[in-house]
Formats: sequence, C-alpha cells, structure tokens
Amino acid sequence: MRFVAFVLIVLTWIACAATPASAITNGTADENAHPEVGALIGDAPNADGTWSYCTGTLISPTVFLTAAHCGEKGQKTARVSFAERYEPGAATYTGRYVPDPRYKKSGELHDMAVVVFDAPVPGIKPAVLPEPGLLDRIEEAGGMKKALFTSVGYGSQASIKKARGWRYRNTDTRHQARISFKDLSARWLDLAPKGPGDGSTCFGDSGGPNFLGGPDSHLLVATTIGGVDDACKLTNFDYRLDTATARRFLSRFVTLPGPSPL
Repeated sequence: MRFVAFVLIVLTWIACAATPASAITNGTADENAHPEVGALIGDAPNADGTWSYCTGTLISPTVFLTAAHCGEKGQKTARVSFAERYEPGAATYTGRYVPDPRYKKSGELHDMAVVVFDAPVPGIKPAVLPEPGLLDRIEEAGGMKKALFTSVGYGSQASIKKARGWRYRNTDTRHQARISFKDLSARWLDLAPKGPGDGSTCFGDSGGPNFLGGPDSHLLVATTIGGVDDACKLTNFDYRLDTATARRFLSRFVTLPGPSPL
C-alpha cells in the first residue's frame, strides 16, 4: 500500500494505477452543519476553475487548523474561506501560516499547520478539541468499533477512471460523510467506508476534520491527511489530536482541555 496525501490535484487528469472506485460516496452537502470548517483558497484558480486546495477547522476564534503538507516551502500567509460554497468575491480571512516545525515532506508525522488571524473570525463557534488520550480510553472500553465518525471537507465529490488516469470533480463546496472505524495506533486514526451508508474523503480534504459522532458533532479528534488509493475508497489516515505529540504543537496556539502537555 502507498500513502497518498489528499491535497488538491491541480491537473484535471492524473495518470496512475489504482483500483477503480468512487470518491466521497454517499457524501452530502454539509450546508450549515459545520460552519467552523473552511477551505484554503489559492491566489489563482486551479486548472478546473476551482479555488480551494485544502480544508481545515477553526479551533479558536483566531486559529485555523489544517495539514502542513498543504503549504509550500517558505509560505508565510494563507487565505481561508468559511463559505458553504466558495465563489470569487466571497469573504476570506488571511492569517499567518505556521507549520509544525517537526514536519518533513519526506514523511507523514507531525503533519499539522495553523493559520493565525490577527482578529477573531466573527459569528463562528470553534470546534471542540479532545481531552488527552480520549480515543485510547474509548478503545479500552470496547467502544471504538461502534463509534461514529463524520468527515467534512471541500475535496472531490466524485472520481471517474479513464484511459489516461483518474478524473476528479471539485466544486469548492463543503461536504460531509459518515465513515467507519478501522484501526487505532499511537498517532493515527484509520477510517474506511464499510457499509452502504458510509462515505470517504479525497483530494482537497487534507487538513479537514474528522468529528467523533454523528453529523451534528463538533468534537474534532483527528485531521484528514491521506489514503492508500487514488480512487479514495480505501483506508483514510487521520492524524490524532488527543496525543501528547499533537497537543505539544497545538498548545502553542490554543488552550487545550485537560492537563497542559510538557
């Protein structure tokens, strides 16, 4: 298996070998269910005319959490939209872009970054961050296999296998999908669609939230990082936010529930 980072693919056609499947199967428009979820907006449109390239979540009135691999080397600022569907001219917020200094492009660890705004984003309640070790306690109690998770993002809603590779459909629109638990490790929450009601995440959903609970949950426990297939049907790798290593970075910018990390 190989790791595929879910950044937006700028080219419409991508040549690759992967198992044919659908992306964001059974996903639905999020509408106003998660207004704290926003999109990173480029300075110019992508090849398909869309503008968003990654997803993230407001975790305090002035701090937006996303993935470090969404940024470019030396990037200093980033522009964020919280519109349900971004269109040119919609309100955006520009802030200081700060990746986790431990992150390296050659790996997936510490794949976190924040956008820090000079002033609070008005009218939006931030997501709730987990207490330390929350997912471990749920697993120890035997509840993880039955746990519900809701993924939200601005990424591709469909993929079609063509002779020249995969074609992805992007609309700059916030969507959500239910997804099932697969595995839990020291730093990763692995989620995968298992039943007819499940969906998935895909290119452009990087940095976006995975909420513990149903479609109305705002408890952010992991961020979308990537998957093992370009078809966006198999396992999603999501970076846990309840671990000591994640909390060490986040504590620089927000007040966390539970004891302060060392």
